[in-house]
Amino acid sequence: MDRIKSLCSYLENCTVFADVACDHGYCAQYMLKNGLCEKCIISDVSDKSLDKARGLLSSYISAGRCTAICCDGLEKIEGADLVLIAGIGGEEIIKILKNSYIPENFVFQPMKNARELRAYLIEKGCEITRDDIFSDGRNYYFVIKGKAFGKSPAYGAYELAFGRDSLKNAVLNGYLTAELSKKQSYLSAQMSVKARAELEAEVKLIREVLENETDGNT
Repeated sequence: MDRIKSLCSYLENCTVFADVACDHGYCAQYMLKNGLCEKCIISDVSDKSLDKARGLLSSYISAGRCTAICCDGLEKIEGADLVLIAGIGGEEIIKILKNSYIPENFVFQPMKNARELRAYLIEKGCEITRDDIFSDGRNYYFVIKGKAFGKSPAYGAYELAFGRDSLKNAVLNGYLTAELSKKQSYLSAQMSVKARAELEAEVKLIREVLENETDGNT
């Protein structure tokens, strides 16, 4: 299953859907084509990049069902009751949220730094309703779905690192095995004492989850 198809499976019915940093606009097309939203907003920081989505969704734009906005993050996005931000780093998503607001309902798919994004959302009192992982057969992707208000139960170390629902997903095993091999290879390189200690802690965490030494609530 490809990344876009898997990502869209986490989206649900809404009135106005916003696809931020929309790239080609495939997720917005999915929502409109399947009648999952009445209207859609597509946005990107680059007007040139936004042209790709404008072309794909030209018929919906002409019909008044889709609006294209060139802006940085959420700064000009208003009225959306479901916001998707996918394909950029977790720290970049945090920056977008800090500079604007946390959407009423959101689906975030960070390409890296998912742990930092989870921690930020929990700190801000968000309710994380789905915290999962999927693969397109080549790469692994974390997806974090939730609401601006509601507050999630306390997260343990393993849940924070890999996602609450990911821990019950067989796909995680493949991700952890690949990460363990990669991080172990890094240990042979020269690095500071602090960096080595951090890397060794990450290796230990991965090994513990792979060995089923926790139920995810530690």
